[in-house]
Amino acid sequence: MDHHTEDDPVTTAEQFAAHDPRAAAEAFHAIACDDGVADELRLSAAEQLAALGSPAAAQACLAIACDDGLGDEVRLSAAELLPAVDPRAAAQAGLAIACDDGVGDEVRLSAAELLPAVDPRAAAQACLAIARDKGVGDEVRLSAAELLPAVDPRAAAQACLAIARDDGVGDEVRLSAAELLPAHTP
Repeated sequence: MDHHTEDDPVTTAEQFAAHDPRAAAEAFHAIACDDGVADELRLSAAEQLAALGSPAAAQACLAIACDDGLGDEVRLSAAELLPAVDPRAAAQAGLAIACDDGVGDEVRLSAAELLPAVDPRAAAQACLAIARDKGVGDEVRLSAAELLPAVDPRAAAQACLAIARDDGVGDEVRLSAAELLPAHTP
């Protein structure tokens, strides 16, 4: 990310920043939203926008976070920039990643973990989606269910019940989910 060449568009935009922050913001935004640009360069441009305090940072980070053609970690990194920039966009980005079954389990869970602070309803939706997804690893499903009580006790009960009833889940995880049920049953 810090290894840019002289012909790198991010390096060119960085040079604008010293002389014309507005032009730099426009250049960074164009780079961040261009799906023809390499993943890491798009993320770097979005980080620069956030550092400049540009209102366009939210749009750029959201575009990256919601682009399922990008790598999981790049998408998550963009979503992690959003709570400080635009909490509503952060909720949208976190939910998009957490509910995307094409994203790795741990990244989905990390995205869901961003949500309680910015949008408890989105957090409940994301965690419930992960907990119910039979394609997700057992431990990650349980971890998602464990995030739910603070934001939605009913959703926590639904998640624990889904895990406990799933005979494809390991016995110990099923038991752990069942043990959580009395605490989350409204």
